[in-house]
Amino acid sequence: MDEFTRQYAASQQDADKVANVLGRFHLRIEETSLVTRSMRVSGTVAQMEAAFHPRLAIYLDEEQGEFRDREGNYQVPVELKGIVTGILGFGQRQVARRNSADKTTVDAQGDAPLTPADLERRYNFPVGTAEGQKIAIAEFGGGYFPNDLAAYCAKAGRPQPTVNIRPLNLEALTLEQIMQLPDKPQQEELSASGEVMMDVQIVAGLCPAAQIDVYFATFDQKGWVDLLNAVIKERPVTLSVSWGRAEDSKRWAPAAIDAISERLNAAALLGITICVASGDDGSGDEMTDGRAHVDFPGSSDFVLSVGGTMLTGTGANVVEEVWWVSPGRRTGHDDGSTGGGVSTIVKRPSWQNVSINSLNKGSIDGRVVPDVAALAGDPGYDLILLNKDRPNGGTSASAPLWAALIARINALLPSAKQQRFLTPLLYQNGPNGQSLGKSACRDITVGQNASLPKPGVGYKAGKGFDAVSGWGVPIGTSLLAGL
Repeated sequence: MDEFTRQYAASQQDADKVANVLGRFHLRIEETSLVTRSMRVSGTVAQMEAAFHPRLAIYLDEEQGEFRDREGNYQVPVELKGIVTGILGFGQRQVARRNSADKTTVDAQGDAPLTPADLERRYNFPVGTAEGQKIAIAEFGGGYFPNDLAAYCAKAGRPQPTVNIRPLNLEALTLEQIMQLPDKPQQEELSASGEVMMDVQIVAGLCPAAQIDVYFATFDQKGWVDLLNAVIKERPVTLSVSWGRAEDSKRWAPAAIDAISERLNAAALLGITICVASGDDGSGDEMTDGRAHVDFPGSSDFVLSVGGTMLTGTGANVVEEVWWVSPGRRTGHDDGSTGGGVSTIVKRPSWQNVSINSLNKGSIDGRVVPDVAALAGDPGYDLILLNKDRPNGGTSASAPLWAALIARINALLPSAKQQRFLTPLLYQNGPNGQSLGKSACRDITVGQNASLPKPGVGYKAGKGFDAVSGWGVPIGTSLLAGL
């Protein structure tokens, strides 16, 4: 960490200059972090307008309701040009949405949702409990219900891990608080809480000896930065993120993508593998312009992008293929498809030596996602919500599964090989001449992710790396050996 601080952190001289200039506008410096190159500043609306000229206003949106945002481009005081590279927090526009497929019933064929033991067998988890590992989970809404975790662990026959709730600029609600809300916000918070409990239960069932830190932040751009700043300081081995939005959505400001990317890069430099859901709306990613899209931050080259699969057939004839259930039609809770494709804003990193073309005419050779995959669709994950069985899935479930596997493996590695950013390593060849991804993953060769009706086409699975399942689903023991 000392070397990282020397090479990456902001200088005290720059921080002092920013504090001095903003002090002239009577803004108060609440917190300064040289490591994450961040400063938290408070003041009145009038003081913020005088310093940065954001032209703040109140907006009304069908998806979000009423929120604050700026009408124009903010301006940085001339003395701070080149020092202050982004200002976040003026706007409250929602840029995070959950990637999940709520499965309130068991698959029609009668296949039971998978337990922690089932997942360990299917993906060849190495023996262990992730003792001594710290796993972080990102949440942007909902509450935490400890009674459901206790019931889940008892049902799965697993010890209950240590779970720390870490509110940043958002408090985790209790069940009692949620039940006192009016009907519509109550249902929204209960739904979000089901997603929180899914993340925690998947990780807890597979890593019962780990420390699990659940961070709660607002779903706006500042919330992302606050959360990543906290994770960088704590330095877990992995962070699970089941949230995102199309990378080219107008809800993302370029300055916010830059600020988030900087912090993702910092986390990767510290050896934190951030597992991000690739999205649950196929090639369209809920955009309606007829082009193919991918999710951010899943499209970042500083994360491990995780796609989704499903099981088809029964008994000895079960096949794992790309998750696809008519995404875009939204006829029910269990429709959807894995996100995946070629980024239009993130260039393909030098370590990603794969040849996949974008479906978008004239697009750049962008970062290809996902890198890997795991169960997202049928038959779902065996979970508990409000003390009742509540199977669930989506790439929201695939991401914490991979986070749990990474923590399990990290605990078994020699100290010199621990805490490494996994994603580039998957594309490197080992002594056998094969890439780690190929030797440590089971190839998924069946399926595609076309969103209907738009864009109507998608990326297809095939032999080797592809843009719907990446290298495939994990063979945990092989990944451990390769690392």
